[in-house]
Amino acid sequence: MARSPKPAPAVDRAGLEAAALAYLERYASSAENLRRVLVRRVRRAAHLDETVDPEAALIHVDALVERYTSARLVDDDAYARGRAASLSRRGESLRGIRAKLQAKGVGQGEVRTALDALTEGSSEADVELASAWKIARKRRLGPFRDEAQRAERRDKDIAALMRRGFGYSVAARVIRAHPDEAPQ
Repeated sequence: MARSPKPAPAVDRAGLEAAALAYLERYASSAENLRRVLVRRVRRAAHLDETVDPEAALIHVDALVERYTSARLVDDDAYARGRAASLSRRGESLRGIRAKLQAKGVGQGEVRTALDALTEGSSEADVELASAWKIARKRRLGPFRDEAQRAERRDKDIAALMRRGFGYSVAARVIRAHPDEAPQ
């Protein structure tokens, strides 16, 4: 049995507001990311139904994002701080955190504030080192690898940490460490 094509999503004011609230109910978002989600919805609707006026719908999108931002329903600073803390707990490098926040449309000022909050009370190097240890433990790299494979896999393990955004000195320090040096 053939499926019938999906109808075009509603892109009038009420439809966009319902979509935005449903999205925000499920995900934390920056203002720019919410705007991108709603613009994709408008484009999909315009593609499926030629009677949809994308210009008029985009005016509703901008007004909706502005209203949610002024009502603090969407707060880029709070989003950046929360997302940065979450990524840091998972072992993401500061460079990776910066890139992921920028990809979500968070401004430079908010990114800088979020990273400063992460490093408050300790140096960036200490935060990076702690994150690198988390990744090494999770992926069983370096000191967490079987002793028989450590020497032959050392360069690949260093490269794996560097691909995640850690500098060479941090990656090499973690991978070359003795298992007893690993933080608990």
